[in-house]
Amino acid sequence: MSDLFRILLWVVLGYLTGSIPFGYLLVRMFRGVDIRTAGSGNIGATNVYRIAGGRLATAVFLCDTAKGWLPVATAGFVGLPSYACLLSGLSAILGHSFSCFLRGKGGKGVATSFGVAIALIPYAALCALGVWVAVTAATRYVSAGSIAAACSFPFFVLLFHHGDLLRFSFAAAAALFIVVMHRSNVARLVAGTEHRIHLPWMAQPQ
Repeated sequence: MSDLFRILLWVVLGYLTGSIPFGYLLVRMFRGVDIRTAGSGNIGATNVYRIAGGRLATAVFLCDTAKGWLPVATAGFVGLPSYACLLSGLSAILGHSFSCFLRGKGGKGVATSFGVAIALIPYAALCALGVWVAVTAATRYVSAGSIAAACSFPFFVLLFHHGDLLRFSFAAAAALFIVVMHRSNVARLVAGTEHRIHLPWMAQPQ
């Protein structure tokens, strides 16, 4: 099997893995609800949390993270070069956001991008996760936390992998992609109409 064929194979497998719509499948299975017709209509963990609760949302987040991590980790395991690992991860992110199983629809790519980042740049990924937790907890806007984490990610990559153009290019591309996918959220944040999340320790949503 030629190297080019193996790389193309992993890119396709990455896309197919990323396309698995866990948010849709798990909510449909355990709640009997089409998540695409409820709440924001997004299949990601945030909308699942609002519609189906914390346990299913956690399961969706972990599954969406895993489907980003798996193609990259397996590509490295079979000996593909670093750029091929990155391409398989990017394919998984695109699969999540433009799923072939949902006619080109999908989520915004945050959890899947995190999974790819954990496989490629774990320390920077964990730092970005810390930014997400801090901003989301402070503002109760998941979108603000996601955008802040995405924008901080390339800087953490520079901190831990100074001079690594490949990893920085991935970080910059992932950050831009996530911000673009959140453009409607940005408009609502500016207008003051974005929905806040009800955090578990709060007695009543405000």
